[in-house]
Amino acid sequence: MQTSKTEELTKSSQQRILLVDDDAELCELLSEYLQPEGFQVESVHDGKEGLERALRGQFALLVLDVMLPFLKGFEVLRKVRAQSDIPVIMLTAKGDDMDRILGLESGADDYVPKPFNPRELMARIQAVLRRSSAASEASVPKYERFVSGDVELDRGARTVRCRNRPVELTSMEFDLLALFLKAPGEVIAREEMVKKVLGREFAAFDRSIDVHVSNLRKKLGPPRDGVERIKAIRSVGYIYAVPGQSKRRARS
Repeated sequence: MQTSKTEELTKSSQQRILLVDDDAELCELLSEYLQPEGFQVESVHDGKEGLERALRGQFALLVLDVMLPFLKGFEVLRKVRAQSDIPVIMLTAKGDDMDRILGLESGADDYVPKPFNPRELMARIQAVLRRSSAASEASVPKYERFVSGDVELDRGARTVRCRNRPVELTSMEFDLLALFLKAPGEVIAREEMVKKVLGREFAAFDRSIDVHVSNLRKKLGPPRDGVERIKAIRSVGYIYAVPGQSKRRARS
């Protein structure tokens, strides 16, 4: 039976998601849930095949489980990140903070702990894709440049230089740095950072933004004056330090 032109157009307009999880029933359930929302889901059940498909196929997003046969999720993520900037959401064990931190440090865009409600995964997928789409659109027409001390960020080219050397950042780290450099010397609340960078509401025990800040600190390194570049403000958020400026203002 031939596929109708309408069905072909519908399928081609859907965003393709690769789901890598050894739980076949979960993959089937998620496929049934995501397809009516405009996603075309392809599932594989081991890390080796998942890596091959992620690098070979044209997918909008990768949903990747941590525990996989043949090749663990973290190894898949590291190998994918070495060759691709495809958005990645990790599926981690509930309550396992180490898995979440390792995933984010390895370049994951977000994580969802198991067991989860499909609606939560849907919300995370939509938030990550919105960020990815916004980054792609901003990379062509819009020219915006921020400079603070030894760091220069070009929104149009999506590039960062520190001490005149290029710095490779994930899309999340780039957006986070842009947020800081728009208001250097001002305290930015975690709630604002989570909403603008992660695209979701702040949750009390969610430490994702802290891991992204930590990664950003490591990649930029300390400034020449030795002062901490990004300072944590207890129970509030973070501030990007301005060389020679000690005054601090809280953002409303």
